[in-house]
Amino acid sequence: MKDSRLAHVNTLFALTTLALAFAATHAHAAPKVTRLTPPSELFQSGAAAPMIARFLPGQRFDLQATVSPDEGKTIESFQFLVDDKPVIAKAGTTSLVTTGLVKGQPANTAVVSLRAYSNAAPGVHKLTVTAKQSDGAIAKAVGNFEVVRLAKEGRPVKNVILLLGDGMGAAHRTAARIVTGGYTQGKATKLLAMDTFPVTGQVMTASLNSIVTDSSPGMSNYVTGNKGANNQEGVFPDDTEDAFDNPRVEYLAEYLHRTQGKALGIVTTADVFDATPAANAVHTSNRGAGTGIADQYLDDRGLTGLTVLLGGGRKWFLPNPSNDVKPQAPNGSQRRKSNDYVLPDDLVAGWGAARGVLDPERDLLADFQKAGFSYAPDRAGLDAAAGGDKLLGLFAFSNMNVAYDKIAGRRGDATVVDAYGFPDQPMLDEMARAALQVLSKNKRGFVAMIEGASIDKQSHLMDTDRWILDVVEFDRAVQVAKDFAAKNPDTLVIVTADHECSGAAIIGASTQTYASLRANAGEGVSGLRDGANQTPPKAVVGTYEAARFPRYAIQPDGYPMSTNVDYRMLIGYGANADRYETWLSTSQPTQDPQQPFIGVAPLSLAPATPKERNKDSGFLVTGQVSGESAVHTATDIPLSAMGRGAHLFTGVYDNTDVFFKIGQLVVGGTR
Repeated sequence: MKDSRLAHVNTLFALTTLALAFAATHAHAAPKVTRLTPPSELFQSGAAAPMIARFLPGQRFDLQATVSPDEGKTIESFQFLVDDKPVIAKAGTTSLVTTGLVKGQPANTAVVSLRAYSNAAPGVHKLTVTAKQSDGAIAKAVGNFEVVRLAKEGRPVKNVILLLGDGMGAAHRTAARIVTGGYTQGKATKLLAMDTFPVTGQVMTASLNSIVTDSSPGMSNYVTGNKGANNQEGVFPDDTEDAFDNPRVEYLAEYLHRTQGKALGIVTTADVFDATPAANAVHTSNRGAGTGIADQYLDDRGLTGLTVLLGGGRKWFLPNPSNDVKPQAPNGSQRRKSNDYVLPDDLVAGWGAARGVLDPERDLLADFQKAGFSYAPDRAGLDAAAGGDKLLGLFAFSNMNVAYDKIAGRRGDATVVDAYGFPDQPMLDEMARAALQVLSKNKRGFVAMIEGASIDKQSHLMDTDRWILDVVEFDRAVQVAKDFAAKNPDTLVIVTADHECSGAAIIGASTQTYASLRANAGEGVSGLRDGANQTPPKAVVGTYEAARFPRYAIQPDGYPMSTNVDYRMLIGYGANADRYETWLSTSQPTQDPQQPFIGVAPLSLAPATPKERNKDSGFLVTGQVSGESAVHTATDIPLSAMGRGAHLFTGVYDNTDVFFKIGQLVVGGTR
């Protein structure tokens, strides 16, 4: 009995050894699909839910897969199937690419694509890809996607105005309310325009690859209905090196221009190549590819319906014949071959997109004007240009000046504004008014995205006074949209953010006068926080009842006379890098490295980083993150809505849900 058991064990051992040897010999027994697009949990883990990729009926998107063959073999052919039926591709819209793949892929790995697919049938659909290897072996993978059903409920929304306060969380909104209106015995004496919207919801902001989004998917998730990866806009991730060949998802503006003839307007206080504006009209996996992004605005206007483009970013529109490798050409141009684009054949054929050219010498500003766009170089020219049917305004080389500095210039202190070289820049509400004037000429309606960009940029820099005034500027643009909707009741207005930035928190208010804070400058923690040099000692940071109710004197232009008031509101940061804090405003903004000529006076005289700012007068606040700026957080952000269909925006929902709510209202209508 004992011997038979031993023989049995030996037999099992021999069989196991043979199995392991066979497995080792045949480790690459079949090719493998390593990525399937659109993304799905079914492909990722085998679970049918949650549903990752969702689309409006007929919305276009690319099908793609990455297939790794056995060693020494190649992928020869492929087929996509939806609900087990082969997808019949239009001529020229498919490709099998084995060059230009990202590092780390096995030899002969192939990326197979079918461009601009669409499906009008509501429901969950099975997506299958099969690929044949050179020896006949088959790779297969299965995923899914959903086409969202829209109810036919009545009159559709004609115009959509999406106002986005970049980085604006609840604390940012509250701080602006305190500055502009104040409180009397615990009640706000004046609401922000966005506070008066009848419907409020709460938005979850995660991207495809992180709980903390950056602005690219933070915006594009709203206007594609799909999760994007950080630093990518209007595309799904892929395994190629080309930043402009990623699988595309049709934007809201593209979908509504193609199906309804609506126009698109983009208004921002940032450089127009920046993530938020670009993530409404440009498809790229590299949010920093400025030359190609700017070119695609014009080249693909037939797809997007782009009619208005306002902001900074003149450096991408000026010709650079030498493709100068210095920070900029003498005229300020930063156009480069290295961040321009040329699209592959299948993408051009599938989407009808412009192929593109590597042309740093292009005069894009002149090309916009040749295409019928009236051009406004400054505030003075904006009203006149708004009389045309198409409008381009470029008011700075890169990001525009922030509200704090623009207002200072208008009040007679032009030092900071002149330092940026463009002293006559419009405010966001003036830009919004001009944009809506042009867009409303389209009888079929429009989609407008209006961004207060430096709420985020100044929150990154932990420059409290500047981001607060940018929220005030943004809210004045909200009032413009609100007034437009009152006259055009078939308009939906949404106010939200792409994410929260810096973990801003209203911690209380100073217990000291402005003069006392200035006197304490240079005293470090003992003077600016603990008040140890006061007689008697008194903590500078007043919390709870010691904070009382700070008051700011608002001028006829809508902005405070000064933010350096006695007993001023104090802001702390929960996602901060190191900084020196004085609790006072600074006369100059922190340097913006995106500006051309940043190394030349007077721009070079401004503090380079928050750690350089106030280093001789403030006390060091040690941050939780490395680097030189505060970061985005994963905190949910508020959304406010008014106008036709606003009732859909209550509750807590994902940022991609906003797209389908808009789709229901614009396509399916509302009661």
